[in-house]
Amino acid sequence: MKIKKNDKVKLIAGKDKGKTGKVIKVFLKEGKILVEGLNVAKKHIKPKKQREKGQIVSFPMPLNFSNTMLVCPNCGIAARVGFVAENNNNKARICKKCKTRI
Repeated sequence: MKIKKNDKVKLIAGKDKGKTGKVIKVFLKEGKILVEGLNVAKKHIKPKKQREKGQIVSFPMPLNFSNTMLVCPNCGIAARVGFVAENNNNKARICKKCKTRI
């Protein structure tokens, strides 16, 4: 997958389009990511004991990774990600705009 944990991403679709955030968790099998502060949902929680108040909790919901673009740490622009084969048969991610290694 082109996006990993702790990457900075920009949303290109959805209700938070244009906002950026840090990736908290990646769900590889589902093809989804969890971004800090984006795609936030609210859940109403009932009181569990008497004399306790109910509350509204907000938490981020997973996004499809195709609705995000990686923000290059070098040029600071949301760009597509490419791969380059290095020695020792390793793949490295590169920014398609500035051609630097991410």
